[in-house]
Amino acid sequence: MATTDTVLTRRALNRATLARQLLLRREDLPVTEVVTRLAGLQAQTTHTWYAGLENRVEGLAPETVGQLLTEGALVRVTLMRGTLHLVTPEDCRYLRPTVQPAIDQVIAHSTHGRATRGLDPDEIAAAGYEILSRAPLDLRELGARLNERWPGVEGTHLAQVVKARRPMLQIPPRGVWGASGPAALAPADTWTGLPMDASPDPEGMVLRYLAAFGPAGVKDAQAWSGLTRLGEVFDRLRDRLVVLRGEDGRELFDLPDAPRPGEETAAPVRLLYDFDNLLRGHADRSRVISDDDLKRLASRNGMPPATVLVDGEVRASWKVVRTTRDAVVEVVPFAEISGADREQVEVEGLRMLRFLASDRGGHDVRFAPQA
Repeated sequence: MATTDTVLTRRALNRATLARQLLLRREDLPVTEVVTRLAGLQAQTTHTWYAGLENRVEGLAPETVGQLLTEGALVRVTLMRGTLHLVTPEDCRYLRPTVQPAIDQVIAHSTHGRATRGLDPDEIAAAGYEILSRAPLDLRELGARLNERWPGVEGTHLAQVVKARRPMLQIPPRGVWGASGPAALAPADTWTGLPMDASPDPEGMVLRYLAAFGPAGVKDAQAWSGLTRLGEVFDRLRDRLVVLRGEDGRELFDLPDAPRPGEETAAPVRLLYDFDNLLRGHADRSRVISDDDLKRLASRNGMPPATVLVDGEVRASWKVVRTTRDAVVEVVPFAEISGADREQVEVEGLRMLRFLASDRGGHDVRFAPQA
């Protein structure tokens, strides 16, 4: 399709992205379908991503999600940007080989890559796969077994190479609601029963990306996936896409029939979790957060704060403070939140507490001084 004269304002771009990310209303859909439509959900932490599903699924029962993990209908595996994502086994099968070059770059430039330089990573991966096919192990245990063959390298480095070169799942009970367990690894194919033999499909990945995060530019897709040189892929797809413009004149690609709600569309308050897709799907995140407020999310330990969406934009951070009997959502505004917006934050905060802290007798939402 040819480039159109349509210019999307920042607010229109915001509403389109919220629609794709299922943040304009909660959907009455199976969790596996929601995760598929989102092109995966970042699940770097053990449990905070459950809040991401609560924001998007009507009547979500966390125990049901845990059962899907236990049964293998959902898996947590290293994917985009070399980070842990929640996906279906089918999406793991095609996404992993597609983003493998990005994962290879992450490991190559890490301490693990430097420590194993000179060794054949595929040989290490094959040995690790054979070990884990017999029984799941955590990284320490896997490293100890690999040390029997490569005694001159710290085992953790060897184990990380295995996880980077082959799709290894972090298996239950790790990640299951209300449960805990070691970060044990198992091969994706033996755990799910689905062969992980798909070929890379960058065109399919870009189409899925646009369905979940569009309209977006080449640099946005590269930031989300961790891959480079996707401009060539977009060019091959150009005839299948509509090409729009941002207010800055930048090309924005989209699927012709994808939803692009009008600027007047209402956007409800949502309490996003720390690694929510909405803040990790674009190189230019100005559609949902200002540059100044983005600086507030920087953290030295790599753990960003959870954030509050008001009228579709990040306006505050939040956290749950628990006592022996009660639980409180503490909101730290980046700018004044008043009137109906404040009331909506309180309603969503109490809803989130019923979800996250149902074991506490008292729930409350408190606003801290403006940051």
